[in-house]
Amino acid sequence: MAHLAADETRTVTAQGVRALVDRFGRAISYVRVSVTDRCDLRCTYCMAERETFLPRAELLSLDELDRLCATFIDLGTRRLRLTGGEPLIRKGFIDLVARLSRHLDAGRLDELTLTTNGTRLEAHADALARHGVERINVSLDSLDAGLYRRITRGGDLAGVLRGIDAARAAGLRVKINTVALLDNRAELPDLIAWAHGHGMDITLIETMPLGETGIDRTAQYLPLDQVRADLARGWTLTPLARRTGGPARYTRVEETGGSLGFITPMTHNFCDQCNRVRVTCTGTLYTCLGQEDHAELREVLRASPDDDAPLRAAIAEAIARKPKGHDFVIASGRSPSVSRPMSRTGG
Repeated sequence: MAHLAADETRTVTAQGVRALVDRFGRAISYVRVSVTDRCDLRCTYCMAERETFLPRAELLSLDELDRLCATFIDLGTRRLRLTGGEPLIRKGFIDLVARLSRHLDAGRLDELTLTTNGTRLEAHADALARHGVERINVSLDSLDAGLYRRITRGGDLAGVLRGIDAARAAGLRVKINTVALLDNRAELPDLIAWAHGHGMDITLIETMPLGETGIDRTAQYLPLDQVRADLARGWTLTPLARRTGGPARYTRVEETGGSLGFITPMTHNFCDQCNRVRVTCTGTLYTCLGQEDHAELREVLRASPDDDAPLRAAIAEAIARKPKGHDFVIASGRSPSVSRPMSRTGG
């Protein structure tokens, strides 16, 4: 698609679907919506041990979240991911999923999914499957109970593994997301082999400089080109053309038969094909994970409860400013590239 003028964002039609297109010609068809900034874990790469959460009154209501998602779908969103914090701790979350499933039934949405830490998955897996969720991402950084507890600052690995089993039993496809750290580097081959042995894909992610976590990220940071070199000494990694709408680049591990993704925001910028934006639980739209520019949608929602035109206009105006890429840097003694924590932005 041709490069658009610097101040132009438009709605185009492709295969009968309306889609927002930014000034770099990227169709914005994938939206990640956070339903809460709260989490029942305190992962060392994600948030501070004593995190201050937002007052509940500042969060969008379920009705507002439903309306916001419906507006994005009207503007061409085909994939919707619900995130947090930990989305399954939001009261009424399953009701929200049930309401959003109407867009799947109508053929207006290709996928409704979520990212979860798995702590509440055992109780909710059946309901998710019943309401049209077909696959989920589960964050899991270690199969060693002690190391998992240290990384998550108190998490119970056994409960998460039961949740994964429950999800698979309910018919959900599970993909494991693992943040590659110096702490879990030696364990990564076993974690990959375990995931593949249970029929699950796995994606490795570089830690990103988002918010203060109370620790020095340079003491954790592990470039994935080093991990890939480690793995290639014992395994055959065959590049795959597969794309799922996210930033991962995939390989097939021939010895295990499974798919392995690499998300490399620090070592290999993937922004040229970015098709997604994020909305926080307070209605703040971030068009780039690694930039501070944003648009406040909550007041627009509340000022025009019976008219979606102002909301549509606000979204279009924000996407007109979507940057070409992020500016992530990790360096000792340097402040995070972005001040807000990942839990507040949405996964």
